[in-house]
Amino acid sequence: MQREYHRWYSSRLGRDMELLVFGHAGAKVIVFPTREGRFHEYEDLGLVASLAPKIEAGHLQLYCVDGFAGESYYCSWRRPADRVARHLAYEDYVLSEVLPLAHSRNTHPETIAHGCSLGAFGAASIAFRRPERFSRLVAFSGRYDLTHAVECFGDLLDGHRGEDVYYCMPSQFLPRLGCPERLDQMRRLNITLTIGAEDPFLGNNRHLSDVLRDKGVGHALHVWDGRAHRGRAWRQMAPLYL
Repeated sequence: MQREYHRWYSSRLGRDMELLVFGHAGAKVIVFPTREGRFHEYEDLGLVASLAPKIEAGHLQLYCVDGFAGESYYCSWRRPADRVARHLAYEDYVLSEVLPLAHSRNTHPETIAHGCSLGAFGAASIAFRRPERFSRLVAFSGRYDLTHAVECFGDLLDGHRGEDVYYCMPSQFLPRLGCPERLDQMRRLNITLTIGAEDPFLGNNRHLSDVLRDKGVGHALHVWDGRAHRGRAWRQMAPLYL
């Protein structure tokens, strides 16, 4: 399997960012890591190996981006508004630096936003707000409103609310989305959501599914048995849904 390491200075983020690319051809998959994950997490968890047949056959090419949660939503010493601003800068890095790299190396028309746990939120937030830049969204075990506290997962913005928060949280802005052009773009997305029947974010996923259905946005919500918020389940999911 072709494996490449990339590192460059991002003026948008003010620091070096690292990236791993797996594969030589196929649909481009932008992989967002979990809360504490780095660019090598997807490989470390065995997910790259679970997709090896598709990667080696030229069906998928993975672009595993570096994590940024420690400087954004999980940076407790920053003001909440600054946490959101750092996340938006990270999204700009993905849109303006990572996607152009992928498009320059691979002419396949399909681009997939993908992630697990917090990575699922990252993939969904960017794909729902910029649906014209993606073909598919594949999100495993995500929470799509980071202000919604459940079990040990707290409100990551400490009660801060406002327009900046609203437009980053799919569960908040999608119910009121009425722009016909944006909805048409979203309806062209191929959307797959997965969650475990005993996972803490089950209710949030069902709510998001209801919202999408009400908006006429086709999607699939797969509810797995038990608690599926773990690497073993994600390794089984990846070959099925990517």
